[in-house]
Amino acid sequence: MKKNVFLLIFVLLFSSCGEYSKILKSTDYELKYSYAKKYFNSQKWTKAAALLEEVVPVLRGSSYAEESLYLLAQSYYGQKDYQTASSYFQTYYKTYPKGEFVELARFYSGYGLYLDSPDPRLDQSQTYEALAQLQLYMEYYPQSERTKQAQEILFELQEKLAYKELMSAQLYYNLGTYMGNNYLSCIITSDNALRDYPYSKYREEFIFLKIRSRYELALVSVQGLLQGRFRDVVDEYYNYYNEFPEGKYARQVQRFFDYASKQITSSY
Repeated sequence: MKKNVFLLIFVLLFSSCGEYSKILKSTDYELKYSYAKKYFNSQKWTKAAALLEEVVPVLRGSSYAEESLYLLAQSYYGQKDYQTASSYFQTYYKTYPKGEFVELARFYSGYGLYLDSPDPRLDQSQTYEALAQLQLYMEYYPQSERTKQAQEILFELQEKLAYKELMSAQLYYNLGTYMGNNYLSCIITSDNALRDYPYSKYREEFIFLKIRSRYELALVSVQGLLQGRFRDVVDEYYNYYNEFPEGKYARQVQRFFDYASKQITSSY
């Protein structure tokens, strides 16, 4: 019985492979397209994509052209090759701006890149592209049922980018005066992040890093710059307390303020 089962499985696999091999060699592109759709519907994404790569250029201008291009994009999406899928989705909606699948193509061109968005420590070019594609989708389809999901993804990706900036700012702070004025770089990075991501959940961390860096910068300053830089600490103190009077860094910020205030007072 076991031998018969294994034999049946082997025959089915062999016949399936033989069928696919014959279709690949065929010059009948309508037949190839029909098999591509068959493999697509069976979620055999790799086989579907291989056939569609051949037939899409040939079918251009025909009644199958639009659908075949969209299926090619979805075949790569099914393989989790999101970058290639996004490229084909974009080709689709640019080629067929009023096409049957244009809303889905615009959505998935961004959603796939979101799924493939890298760790915050890595280059975020793909994350920026995902944001751009999803923002375009929301502009074109503000009332769509997918718009809320797109908006939530936008917030998530923005938080990822904000976190990357937070890691950079923390690195600058930790480097201190090593090979340059890294405290100033920390302040600039934090300022830029606060401008670009004003509603980030890391807002308090950025403001705290600013006052902390201002304080450390004042401590290592030459006499002529001391008073101005301690006044900067006092200014940052008020910025922090205006937003986070009960913040988790309140005690540390108060110590920075107290010390800076004494240094300013003692100069008179």
